[in-house]
Amino acid sequence: MKDISSETGILYLCATPIGNMGDITKRVEQTLREVDLIAAEDTRNSQKLLNQLGIRTPMTSYHEHNQAEKGRELIDKLKSGTHIALITDAGTPAISDPGEMLVRMCMDAGIPVTSLPGPSALITALTLSGMNTRRFVFEGFLPSATDDRRNRRQVLDELKREVRTIILYEAPHHLVRTLEDLYATFGERRITVCRELTKVFEEIIPTTLSAAIEFYSEKRNAPRGEFVLVVEGFDRLAFRREQQEELRELDLDEHMRFYEDQGYTRKEAMKKVAADRGLGKSRIYGQLNGKQFDDPKL
Repeated sequence: MKDISSETGILYLCATPIGNMGDITKRVEQTLREVDLIAAEDTRNSQKLLNQLGIRTPMTSYHEHNQAEKGRELIDKLKSGTHIALITDAGTPAISDPGEMLVRMCMDAGIPVTSLPGPSALITALTLSGMNTRRFVFEGFLPSATDDRRNRRQVLDELKREVRTIILYEAPHHLVRTLEDLYATFGERRITVCRELTKVFEEIIPTTLSAAIEFYSEKRNAPRGEFVLVVEGFDRLAFRREQQEELRELDLDEHMRFYEDQGYTRKEAMKKVAADRGLGKSRIYGQLNGKQFDDPKL
């Protein structure tokens, strides 16, 4: 454990296995033994983990339904010198998890927080996906398709032009609906469907959105377990090429208006039109001013 000569307790963010028990780190196990209290998302679930490790540290619940009230209680304990470990059902606390609020409350109260690295479903899925790992965005669970449809549609619309690799969590009974909504919004994209990561029946399926919908819609392939979806980001270059092809179908005046309506000056619009058509700016300027060229690009 971190040794700080202070009367204030420390909050330890302890990553726990997402499936395979062998993935718990020695540091996390030691910390869970030595802290004064463990705050767990689901004490019944976490008790199984502690029993396997032979850990008898007292436990209390901390989850999305009591995070405000219990958070204040935990802050008071930390202020009085109690060292607390925070664990979630699986993976790293504060990632798509109420631990985020507790960390913020600790920072506001000047209470030290440290994180003990370990399992994380989103990083595990990303590394297995075959997608671009240099730049990615994690969205967690999308807003509900039934209770928050408008917000769900807004989030999907925002992600439509996201060029980074997109990572989502999904429950089995919502999987097909989410795949359908992704396809309806994004069109065809590559996707890697990751199921039951690190567990006995782990599956990593690189496919496309349309193929995934077809596969999981079949009764024999009914979704089971927890899913992480890694979706290919928006191909900006491909979109630009498609847009250029459409714009080249316009006459020069219409092409110019397309950019001028977006707020570009006439000079800036000419540069863009020239780039779209693969011509020099002087050729565009001349044509717009009545000079005739025998060129199919014009």
